[in-house]
Parts: sequence; C-alpha cells; structure tokens
Amino acid sequence: MRKIGFDNEKYIELQSGKIRERIDKFGGKLYLEFGGKLFDDYHASRVLPGFKPDSKLKMLLALREQAEIIIAICACDIEKNKVRGDLGITYDLDVLRLIDAFRVAGLYVGSVVLTQYASQPAAKAFRQRLKELGVKTYRHYPIEGYPNNTEKIVSQEGYGRNEYIQTSRSLVVVTAPGPGSGKMAVCLSQLYHENLRGVKAGYAKFETFPIWNLPLKHPVNIAYEAATVDLNDVNMIDPFHLETYGETVVNYNRDIEIFPVLNAIFKQIYGTSPYSSPTDMGVNMAGNCIVDDEVCRSASNQEIIRRYYQTLCAGRKGLLGEDAEDISYKAELLMRTANLSPEDRPVVAAAKEKADRTGAPAAAMELADGRIVTGKTSSLLGASSALLLNALKALAGIDDDVHLISPTIIEPIQKLKIEHLGNRNPRLHTDEVLIALSICAATDERAARAMEALAELAGCEVHSSVILSQVDSDVLKKLGTNLTCEPVYQTKKLYHK
Repeated sequence: MRKIGFDNEKYIELQSGKIRERIDKFGGKLYLEFGGKLFDDYHASRVLPGFKPDSKLKMLLALREQAEIIIAICACDIEKNKVRGDLGITYDLDVLRLIDAFRVAGLYVGSVVLTQYASQPAAKAFRQRLKELGVKTYRHYPIEGYPNNTEKIVSQEGYGRNEYIQTSRSLVVVTAPGPGSGKMAVCLSQLYHENLRGVKAGYAKFETFPIWNLPLKHPVNIAYEAATVDLNDVNMIDPFHLETYGETVVNYNRDIEIFPVLNAIFKQIYGTSPYSSPTDMGVNMAGNCIVDDEVCRSASNQEIIRRYYQTLCAGRKGLLGEDAEDISYKAELLMRTANLSPEDRPVVAAAKEKADRTGAPAAAMELADGRIVTGKTSSLLGASSALLLNALKALAGIDDDVHLISPTIIEPIQKLKIEHLGNRNPRLHTDEVLIALSICAATDERAARAMEALAELAGCEVHSSVILSQVDSDVLKKLGTNLTCEPVYQTKKLYHK
C-alpha cells in the first residue's frame, strides 16, 4: 500500500469553507478564477499522495447550490487549433468535453465566453456551433494597451465593449481548457459591469500551485515549476506580501508582475483595492492538508525527474519549438536544484541495463512494494507489452515462465496485422495484449487472476529505453502508471506514430 501524505477529506472541507468565507467578504457575489485543472488533476495527485484527481470537483459539489461555471476560451487558440498536450484534443473540443463533464457531475454551466474575439472565422464557426447546441456564448474583445493602460481598460472603450455575462449564482467559477485563455480578464470585466449595475461583487484566485505556505525550494513547489517549464513560470517570494505583513510566502512570476496593474484596475473600478498582495487574492488551502511532509517530498522528487524526461522527449519530438534547448536546460537545472539525477529513479537504470543486455528496447516497472519488473523486445511482443504481462504475473503470484497468452493465439493476431491491416511491425502493442489476455481469461484461471491485478498498476513507475508509440504510451497512462522514456527513437525513421 502506498504511503499517504495528504488529507483529502480535510482539504475538501477547508477549501469549500475558505471559498464561502471569501464570498461573504464581498457581500455575496464572487468571481473565482480557477487556475489549473478543475478535475483530472493528476499532477496534484502525484506530488501530494492522497490528493484525489477529482478533489477540486468534489469541493465545488459541496458548493453546487451556490456555484455556476463560465468557461473561457481565447478566440486566437480556436483559430490556431491549439491542442491540449495531455488529452491530444483541440481547445474548442475540450470546451464541449468540459461542459459535458460538469453537467454529468451535477454542476451548472452558465455560459462560454470567447476572449480576444476579433471575428476570427474559426471562432465565429465555434460560436455558431455552441448556439446550435443551446449553450449561451458571449464575446470579449481585445483592448488596445492591455494590461498597462488602466484608464482605457476601465472605460466604455475597454471593458465596456465586452458583452456582459448574465449570471445567477453567488459563486461564479471561471475556468478554461488551458493557460492564457483570459480567465482573469473575464473576471475583471464582470466586476466592471457589475459595478455599473450597482451589484457588489469581488474577485479571488484559486491556484493549487505553487503552494504559498510551503518554502520556495520545497520539492512540491519545484515540481510545479518543472511542470510549467515551457510556460516560463518561475516561483518567487511575494514581495508585496513580505512588505505588507513581514511574512515570506511563495507565488509565481506572472501573478507578481501583473499585481500592480491589477491593483490599479481595482482602484479604477471601486476607488480602493481589497488586496495588498497577489497571495492575498488566493484561497488555496492545500498546504494546510499535508499530513506527512516527507512522503510529499519524496513523491515530488520523482515528479521532478519525470518532468525532466518528459521535457527531453517533447524536445526530441519537436514540440518545444525554437526554445527547445533552453527549456530542456531549465528542466535539468530544476532537477539539479533539487539535488536529483536520473539515477534517483530506480526504473531508469533497470530499463537501460535490460536494453544493454538484450541489444533491443526494454522497459522496467517499479511495483508498489518496491519490486522491479522488466520487459524485453521479442519476436512476439514489444518491450512495453512484455513488461505489462510480467508485471501482472508478479502481482498475481504467477510463475515468470508461465505464458499468460499462448504463442498460438499471438501468431494469428500478428498475421492479421501484417497481411490484412497493413502494419509492418508484427509485435503486439499493449492494447492488443490486453484484449488477447481478456479473451484468455474466459477459460484460463491464471489469465483471469492477471486481469484482476490490473488495478494494482495504478501509481507504478515505468521507464522505457526508447520513446514509445502513441498507443503504448496512452494505454500505460490509462492504467495509471507514471511513464517516462529515454529521448531516443527505436528507429531512424523521420515519421513516428
């Protein structure tokens, strides 16, 4: 059983209470900018063992009678077909996914707002699609001189041009498919319009990371910086908070840099500012729910190394653009800052040693009890497929020399792949192996036991000596494993699936 370092139930209770407190502070109406992922927050669950990926969603469900959701999407991102790196879908499709997910959970989605709207063709088409689907949409426009020209921003030529978003609940959560969507601008624009209508409303920000009441160089905070290395986010001591309260707390560069402008906007709208620092704006209670600091430190150290490998692989795939070298260097620097190296990830050495010994791609997995299992490339199976079967045998207590899937079953599948489906690689991928195993489980007790052990793979560490195919990578992630790869391809081909 994996060690727990975070009290999830306490978090839901404290976090919902803090938001209620902030709603009351502003007289019963709060626009809450929700940074990061509202659900499926697997980064948080990895660095804070015990944190559930849907914790923030459950926290909002505790406030469901008070809450409504606005989803912001930048029209420029629609036009560029911007893709979510974790899901592989465009931002506009993710908006639809988010609406469905919130509705299924029981949360009210009030509307979608298109920010930076300039009648971009793709944005216009998406707006029409939302209209046909019965989703309310609003347009917010670019403002010349934003964010520094506060006089113009807080005027009829600035926020005044934006369409006023009709809301009906006391807590308005503004979320988005990804960063740079204009969530803060939406909140501030609404404050301007609410003030014109005589409605008292406030603003707050919810960011899980960096955790403000942990040290700057705490592994949890370094892990966040490693996760956002391509965004140039840098954790910093909040100088405004230090000056006002004499207290050292952590925030990040973008919020600190924008705070003077934000403060000026508040004063333009209300005549005064409710906040003395960017940290004051936050409502995050995660730091108060860590129950075992050492467990969280250890988990975060592993995440830092994982992010280092992910950055190197992204660079190898050409996903980091012209700044690939700088971004990779920063990822390595963060790893070194935490006094870590790839050798601190046990599966790395195991996968490399297996690959060196066999002269072919290999993979390794660390089980929850610390055992290391490896898989090698064979004529029948790819390394990750072999690893998967070997891990299931280890978890189910099945002898290593047992064939869970008979070669007589694998060979016809290979023939199908090569002769009829146009594949060149006859080896079975992880998804094909799992389908074959599930069929065998109908008549074979050992295969059935192996299938039952699938749930135990969640949280296991995996490393491959080469970049895996998309299908193998996706399957291992769906099983809940934490995958890293060496930044090299198995072949010298230019095109890789």
